[in-house]
Amino acid sequence: MQTVADERNEVLLIDKPLKWTSFDVVNKVRYAGKYKKVGHAGTLDPLATGLLILCTNKKTKEIDIYQAQEKEYTGTLVLGKTTPSVDLETDFDAEYPVDHITVEAINQVKAQLTGTIDQIPPAHSAIKVDGKRAYEAARKGEEVVIKSRQVEIKEFDIDPTNFPELSFRIVCSKGTYIRSLVRDFGKLLQSGAYMSSLRRTRIGDFRIENAQTLDRFLENIRNFAPNQS
Repeated sequence: MQTVADERNEVLLIDKPLKWTSFDVVNKVRYAGKYKKVGHAGTLDPLATGLLILCTNKKTKEIDIYQAQEKEYTGTLVLGKTTPSVDLETDFDAEYPVDHITVEAINQVKAQLTGTIDQIPPAHSAIKVDGKRAYEAARKGEEVVIKSRQVEIKEFDIDPTNFPELSFRIVCSKGTYIRSLVRDFGKLLQSGAYMSSLRRTRIGDFRIENAQTLDRFLENIRNFAPNQS
């Protein structure tokens, strides 16, 4: 029997919770809403939060359109330490000096990483290398060689007030890895860096202010369910 959810072709804006994978959110929404198909337009790492666009049923055909749009992120990076994953998913593996880093140097590096740049995605990523996800090899300690790609950093704002923790806002093109930007930021300052938080605030014209939490979505689904036929 066809349900109301089968007939609903929607674009849902969800505020992804911390430690959930994008696939976890897709599965939860699909089963709770009894949709035939649900897909997301742009992965967020488990330790990132923020805007996740979900397309249901026939709207899944539009996923590529949303994925291609520019994205905006806010977050924090910390200078002086690194982790293999460039975030807090893995333990610290090295420490570096930060005493030599000035506000002027930070601004110079920010300028270097703004505009069209070549970027190598992190080894701990879902990119396929020789038919295998890069993170699978990286977690085993195997060397992962990933080709660089060209991306565009359209806006890059940095607030050094709480140095060595730096708050940032980034507007970028499709395919940009913020963890790679953080990794390169630390290297160019002759130090190291890791990302302590990340939040996606916009995809094209879709903004996090218009998204609903996953809990709110599930609550609305439960309230709607008795009226389904």
